[in-house]
Amino acid sequence: MRRRDFISLFNIVIAVGPGVTRAQQPVRIAKIGHFEDSVPSSSPRLLAAFRQGIREFGYVEGQNLFIESRYGESQEERLPQLANELVQYGVDVIFAIGSQPALAAAKATDKIPIVFVGGGDPVQMGMVKSFAHPGGNVTGLTLVTVELASKRMQLLKEAVPTAKRVAILWNPNNPINERELKEATTTAGALGVTSLPIEIRVLDDIDAAFVAATGERADAALVLSSPLTFPSRSRIGRAALKARLPSLGAIREYTESGVLMSYGPNFADLCRRAAKYVDHILKGAKPADLPVQLPTTFELVINLKTAKALGFGVPPTLIARTDEVIE
Repeated sequence: MRRRDFISLFNIVIAVGPGVTRAQQPVRIAKIGHFEDSVPSSSPRLLAAFRQGIREFGYVEGQNLFIESRYGESQEERLPQLANELVQYGVDVIFAIGSQPALAAAKATDKIPIVFVGGGDPVQMGMVKSFAHPGGNVTGLTLVTVELASKRMQLLKEAVPTAKRVAILWNPNNPINERELKEATTTAGALGVTSLPIEIRVLDDIDAAFVAATGERADAALVLSSPLTFPSRSRIGRAALKARLPSLGAIREYTESGVLMSYGPNFADLCRRAAKYVDHILKGAKPADLPVQLPTTFELVINLKTAKALGFGVPPTLIARTDEVIE
């Protein structure tokens, strides 16, 4: 072969070869298991926020991403089975919304990485060794900031300045609620308010709790969030309205469901941020090396539609500081 012909052939190989090679390589599809304990219609914006976040890292469903979902439909006993289904499906990462789905997933596998967003204490639940060094296959973002119970009691007193007795609805089966109850009770005492702890252990306790609150002459109610109350927040909103009690919940989803007020982290934003950890893991990072994150920003949300239904006037000074008003 003449030297000139050889050089021409070489240039063609260089120009065409890499493109042919790339075309022959199959696109790797990331499989994410999405897992939560409610029903699909309960919190669609949470999954939507995660989808938005994962798109920012170049993942497109149907092209290089597939999301397999499982919903517990508020039946905690189903969670182990659903977690095992995701494991058997062979997902690359499990994205768990809520502490109970995260715990069920952690019990189902110590191999598949798990990224959670939830309200439980992952250390106390045994999912991670510490916030800074998770040490296993689980990491994520927690909503837990026990100290916020004090701030929520202060806001409730500011909303209802004449309040002398405040019902605190809590779940004794939830260790976080127990700590929050202590915080809220201490603050109530400092504000000259009598706290009235009322237990919610099962769903049917919700309506009974508000009946008990009115029976004890409560002027307002503080609802401590848990895996029991969060999926049932619409029921809580209806019960609070029926009892004519101005109430405050932990996060905006309660206010959107009819509770008068909420103060806490933005759950949807945390789900969006969780996508960054999922991306890191899909690219080779280990959950053990990704610290569990705490929320850094908080929002006050007020439902003026509920206020009107209650015949309740929210102080203008409080509305002025509100991050969002629902009308």
